[in-house]
Amino acid sequence: MGFRDMDALLQSFVENGPAGCGCAIARKGEILYEGYFGYANKERKLPVTENTVYRQYSMTKIAIYTLCMMLSEKGKFLLDDPISEYFPEWRETRKYVKDIDGTYQICQAERAIQIRHIMSMSCGLPYGHMPDDTPTGKEIYRVTEELKKRGHYTLREEIRAVSRVPIAFEPGSHWLYGFGSELAAGLIEVITGMEIQDALAKYLFEPLEMNDTGMIYFGDIKERMAVFYEKKEDGTLIPGRAMMDNKSEPGEENRMGCPRLFSTVKDFISFTQMLANGGIHKKERIMGRKTIDLMRKNQLSGRQLKDFQNSYLAGYGYGLGVRTLLDPAAGGSNSSPGEFGWTGGSGTWASIDPSEGVSVVYMHQMAPNRERFHHLRVRACAYGCLD
Repeated sequence: MGFRDMDALLQSFVENGPAGCGCAIARKGEILYEGYFGYANKERKLPVTENTVYRQYSMTKIAIYTLCMMLSEKGKFLLDDPISEYFPEWRETRKYVKDIDGTYQICQAERAIQIRHIMSMSCGLPYGHMPDDTPTGKEIYRVTEELKKRGHYTLREEIRAVSRVPIAFEPGSHWLYGFGSELAAGLIEVITGMEIQDALAKYLFEPLEMNDTGMIYFGDIKERMAVFYEKKEDGTLIPGRAMMDNKSEPGEENRMGCPRLFSTVKDFISFTQMLANGGIHKKERIMGRKTIDLMRKNQLSGRQLKDFQNSYLAGYGYGLGVRTLLDPAAGGSNSSPGEFGWTGGSGTWASIDPSEGVSVVYMHQMAPNRERFHHLRVRACAYGCLD
């Protein structure tokens, strides 16, 4: 088996949608494989290349939580710190409690939300824009819609508004994906005194030479963005409306809370290789190896792991901002225990395996993204190609 199998797999992807995709595999600082297939813009016949830029959406979290861990190893905060030390409006936290008859009461939380809770998605705060049957999610949606009526708002203003919403459960008792990453980004802003995009650029993107990665368009980035396609039931692809593209436009009028990254396969493989190789990039230390080990250490209890379950996540637990592989057999994975990473909603995916010094990055832009179909096959093929 060799990298020809990866070529064949990615070619089969673009023959059935998405319009185009890119993938890279690297080990101990050396790129072993780099492949680009299909179109970045099907209508204009523009091929995917190493210069194609992709919306990262939730894969932004890997960068945000990595920078959080870098600040933690500098002694800027402790995981057990209450977030109210950094966001005073969170000093009084209320929660929803469901009665036997299905109604909800609001009462005081028994413990403070700690930084470890926002890092492990156990703070009880979903996203308001995602399907959610909790009153917390509906209330977050309401307060953020109120903010949008103003036209623009900062991340700090969003965090202050959400602080008025009762959380979904006692901190640390369950796992619930959502607003914890916005609080983590806000924590970075408070500690560094910089806006999140500037802090990420200073501490991560510039040292890692990620010259095509950011949150606000610069240079010719906008022209190099892959078209976001919607796949219809009959298999046809039509250009769709990508969520939050306006957040990348320069100008105060486009600001709304925490923006999302754009990046290339080439840039992201540089980032993930630093994490796969103990925090080292080109012989320069970016962060500590043991800090990365803590980041990928499962943080969830048995009860919380029950919340973190579906076929795509089989075998994984959740560390500090990333999924982490606990049971390769349960996940049908040929990667190693402790392999970690995350995913973006339009089809981006990263896998980082420090035991092998290996990282894999795959990107496409399509809805539905069919992440289970594409990502798990890339994982199987990528790790199968290794010596």
